[in-house]
Amino acid sequence: MIETDTDSDTTAAERARDTAPRRSDATRATILAAARERFAADGYERATIRAIARDARIDPSMVMRYYGNKEGLFAAAIDIDLRLPVPDTVPREDVGRVFVEHFLDVWERNEVLTALLRVGVTNAAGAERMQGIFKQQLMPVALRVCPDPEQAPARAALVSSQMLGMALTRYVLRFPPAVDLHRDEIAAWLAPTVQRYLTAAHPGRSD
Repeated sequence: MIETDTDSDTTAAERARDTAPRRSDATRATILAAARERFAADGYERATIRAIARDARIDPSMVMRYYGNKEGLFAAAIDIDLRLPVPDTVPREDVGRVFVEHFLDVWERNEVLTALLRVGVTNAAGAERMQGIFKQQLMPVALRVCPDPEQAPARAALVSSQMLGMALTRYVLRFPPAVDLHRDEIAAWLAPTVQRYLTAAHPGRSD
């Protein structure tokens, strides 16, 4: 069978169409990686599109093309799904342990959350983003397992204080004793507290 010029042109066009999305995905991934590092290092206010583009070795116009502005880039760079365990699949008495182990997995394999924590402690936009992630993803879990739904916001906040506090000292500030703790030790220390926050009866308020 003889390939005509038309057939050759069609094949080349199809190859170009197949390759373009892959190039686009690679470019986006490069931009987001550079943005996370820059936001973590400089904070939201000081980080610039130009600096991020330079780190990614692309033209700043490409960053604008994909994300519009710094706010759009920040939202995309710090977008994360915690993939929290579904309460219905976890025995009630194991909720604390399962959640602590899950959070440790997330922190240790996903640099996005560490970058967000670095930004969040110094910048309002980062703090707001962190609040949104935990409100949207942790609150529904607290509602499902706590004995009184009205207490879910407070209980979710208490769980956040434990997990973010450990993350800050272990992965951001890198306190040597926190860094040296074995995962099993962390789970053993924190799991009973997280379990109590989520499932124990309210301890009562002093008059």
